[in-house]
Amino acid sequence: MDELGKADREFFDQYLYPNLGAEREDVRLAPQHGVDFGVVDVGGTAVAMATDPVFLMPSLGFERAAWFAFHILFSDVAVSGLEPAYLSVDFNLPPEITDEQFETVWETFDREARDLGVSVVTGHTARYAGCNYPMVGGATVVAVGDHDELIRPDGARPGDHVLVTKGPAIETTGLLAIQYESLLAERMDPDALEAAKDRYYDMSPIQEAMLAAEVGGDAVTAMHDATEGGVYGGLFEMARSAGVGMRIDRDRVPIMPGVRETCEAVGVDPWISISEGTLLATVAPDGVDDVLEALEVEGIPAAVVGEVTDGEGVVVDGETIDHPGTDPFWGTFERLAGEASSGDESRERGENGSGDGDANGGDDR
Repeated sequence: MDELGKADREFFDQYLYPNLGAEREDVRLAPQHGVDFGVVDVGGTAVAMATDPVFLMPSLGFERAAWFAFHILFSDVAVSGLEPAYLSVDFNLPPEITDEQFETVWETFDREARDLGVSVVTGHTARYAGCNYPMVGGATVVAVGDHDELIRPDGARPGDHVLVTKGPAIETTGLLAIQYESLLAERMDPDALEAAKDRYYDMSPIQEAMLAAEVGGDAVTAMHDATEGGVYGGLFEMARSAGVGMRIDRDRVPIMPGVRETCEAVGVDPWISISEGTLLATVAPDGVDDVLEALEVEGIPAAVVGEVTDGEGVVVDGETIDHPGTDPFWGTFERLAGEASSGDESRERGENGSGDGDANGGDDR
């Protein structure tokens, strides 16, 4: 696992999967590569759990960064179809964070938790030397419900429709447009950049996942959040988990304003780049219209883009695709950080009269 980002399947199968502790009969869904959550049975009740890093980027502004950090944590368990109920969170904070900054973070977590009816039940909070942004801890989210309400990640069946909300590269677009606005302003039309920035608060699939589960009921057979590996990676993981194939028409996938332009500006393929906020779902034919109508009422773009088939593999426009492996987002993020830093240094030299630039020039951000 030499690349940045999540462990690939080879690493998972070699190091993680053989070493999962004791076997217990009450574990109903054990860890699998590319699966969002696990499930245990507690006295006949289904308890779904998901664990993720607390991802906090101060450069976004602490309120905005905390909103995203919270929704990342809850996305994986939301696709279980069960109501999120409990949060356990560990903050390993950098020494430089102030009490006032943390107050903003925690008040945002509290607000979003109250909106979902979620209680914080335990945790840990401290500053430690050596801890750095953006990974400042971790958290486990728990959802509880009846077993017959659970939407398993491996439930896709031949004949189901494949539904996609919002389309590709939502996180790639929203995050880069906010974080590197000045850099992208040199490469993009202003209107396209403003549209890309609007994608920021699309970076959560929680609303559509819970809505699809409520409206679709048994017709919704599987859901997945298109995170690392993007839409292609997510579809591949869903098909592999269920042991089925998929046939996809890419022209039917919605694409939000600003996505194409941002991905072109930074040189990434939107179809394989991280897309937190995009929900992938398989839905039986008799329930798909109800789900689409409910999403439309809430203003969430969605479309049926293909169907689940017998066999294996994902076929897009007649060509079989493989899992993309390493997501291009992380390398692109690091590259842009270097470009932005170089630009800042150049401007500083110009302002100090030590370079070739205009000594009176200012920062255009």
